[in-house]
Amino acid sequence: MYTQFNDYIRLVFELMFILNCVSRPVAWLYGDPRHVLYPRNSTGTFCGMGLNRDKPNVMYFDIIKCVTGTNIMAAALQGLQCPTTQICVKSCPSDFWALSPAAYLPGASPANFFRQEYCVPSFQLKDTKLTAMDIINRELCPYFNMPTSSVLGRCLPSFAGDAYNPSNIPSNFSIQGMNANQSVSAILNATGAGGASQDLVNGFNAKDVGLRIFEDFAKSWQWIVAGLVIAMVVSVFFLLLLRFTAPVLVWILIVGVLAVGAFGIWYCYNEYMSLANSSLTFNNVGVTTNVDVYLQVRDTWLAFLIILCVVEAILLLALIFLRTRIFIAIALIQETSKALGHMMSTLFYPVITFVLLLVCVSYWGITALYLATSGGPVYKVVALNASQGDCSTIRANDTCDPETFNSTQYPACPSARCIFINYNTEGLFQRNLFNLQLYNAFAFLWCVNFVIALGHCTLAGAFASYYWAFSKPADIPTFPLVQSFMRALRYHVGSLAFGALILTLVQIVRIILEYLDHKLKSTQNPCARFIMCCLKCCFWCLEKFIKFINRNAYIMIAIYGKNFCVSAKNAFCLLMRNIVRVVVLDKVTDLLLFFGKLLVVGGVGEIVVTSSHMLFSDVHACGRSR
Repeated sequence: MYTQFNDYIRLVFELMFILNCVSRPVAWLYGDPRHVLYPRNSTGTFCGMGLNRDKPNVMYFDIIKCVTGTNIMAAALQGLQCPTTQICVKSCPSDFWALSPAAYLPGASPANFFRQEYCVPSFQLKDTKLTAMDIINRELCPYFNMPTSSVLGRCLPSFAGDAYNPSNIPSNFSIQGMNANQSVSAILNATGAGGASQDLVNGFNAKDVGLRIFEDFAKSWQWIVAGLVIAMVVSVFFLLLLRFTAPVLVWILIVGVLAVGAFGIWYCYNEYMSLANSSLTFNNVGVTTNVDVYLQVRDTWLAFLIILCVVEAILLLALIFLRTRIFIAIALIQETSKALGHMMSTLFYPVITFVLLLVCVSYWGITALYLATSGGPVYKVVALNASQGDCSTIRANDTCDPETFNSTQYPACPSARCIFINYNTEGLFQRNLFNLQLYNAFAFLWCVNFVIALGHCTLAGAFASYYWAFSKPADIPTFPLVQSFMRALRYHVGSLAFGALILTLVQIVRIILEYLDHKLKSTQNPCARFIMCCLKCCFWCLEKFIKFINRNAYIMIAIYGKNFCVSAKNAFCLLMRNIVRVVVLDKVTDLLLFFGKLLVVGGVGEIVVTSSHMLFSDVHACGRSR
């Protein structure tokens, strides 16, 4: 019966994998990741590719119109798009500039005042008969700009340094009849920097975090790879040397902890005696946030002294009664190091696990990106200047085609434009995007947990072949890791998939709870928040417990070849019969490996940071010498 059940689980897992392979091309057929990777101008054309290949940034003509609280059209668009002309530019403006008042005088030539590089590409200042006011009303050219920097391809006000310091703002910088300081305040409020509004920034926040991380990786991937290689080499030597250094390191750590506790007791006793003549008590101090005040109270050091004495006594008693367990833990660590020396390939199997996990993450991420961009672009008629003529009647309700749109269809509103709003959510495929994303996340978690389970089972099988060899290393198989990997794929896929499925279901519940908590946070009452917090805590504990049971069940599967349920039961009973030995062994090895990780991470980080600083300082020095 158990064999048939495992076969069913394996069949379901394989069907899910086949369904993924069939359904993903559908998402790739409908989706277009360019919607996320590249910014668009007002007509929906991508910046940084095609005809705009040399213009990777999008510039907003009047960023103040992005504020939904003060702009009627921005409110009608619900923050989905900024109701101002957006064009692709080669580089973002880096200075303060405002149209000179002389441009409004009769007979003034716009070509002498506006900046052609920031005008609509199809509009030529040298050939126009329009006045400066006509150009501004139709948003053919911007009438001001400020220092900006490219944030994910969007020219947003740059707050680095002192660019917006009042002393650096030209006195003639004025927009909409405001003085220089008022103009800058309006810009800061529009972009969220002034604290009054987050309208524009919030639209990009979710995407900014992920893409900024990606940009950082893209800029420093060479250093990351170098650090990983160095860390891998150092870790290999550390693990191989444990057979010689484990006893010394463990006892140094134990003695060090006891010595720190003894020093703490001595220090607290000295402070307690130095305050012998102090009459200050907790009643005199009361409740205060100043911690230094409590340190002047003699009873504080008495409490510290008692606590440290109790902790030190517990540690000494534990060391006395658990010394044999500690010796066993040290012996097991040494034996593990010997096994690693005979099976060097096991040190590199985590690289295989990492590659498989990278494939899962990449496959999920690409599919999620294509699903999110599967709808076609939607364009609507928008009034760029809602106060002009009858433009207030245009509320972004009419759809349009940017290639055939003509503003003469709206004679009462010269600033009417056809701009990109969002992506179409109609159609059977688009209406089920949430369900498809949920299925995509479920499949991703199941595959990730299966890959981790496969790694546990493979390594356990390899070390089992070493442990049960009568004569070492003569009786150890030639390729123990490869043989264990093939056994896991041939006989244990169903058991591993079942264990991964149980963990995945718990993780899905946790994700749903986090989603509900995020959506309902503003409307929950204290009782509901308490219940939600309890549920999240319970499922977090359940996930940790299942991970612990699964890991030991996979070891039993690799050794005895039983199914998941029997292996999990046997593993749990075995752990309960040796609970003290398990706890001591786990904590000793965890502590030792923790300090090993600190050594590797700290050392490699220091090497990489120092090397990069030295390299960049040499490059800068070379540049200055030129």
